[in-house]
Amino acid sequence: MNQIPKDPVILLSYINTQLRDFYPSLEELGKSLNISLPELTDTLASIDYCYDSETNQFI
Repeated sequence: MNQIPKDPVILLSYINTQLRDFYPSLEELGKSLNISLPELTDTLASIDYCYDSETNQFI
């Protein structure tokens, strides 16, 4: 992943803030930040969070 926090809890906060403030979807965030979405979702799943497209955040 590209210049994003490594710690899963900090990553969660960072990604949800980015989704809220700048990106209408997880796919747009991934494209713009050049992030591997499977790696991102696996990392956040390790702390029991999954992406909810209706709210556009990890919950």
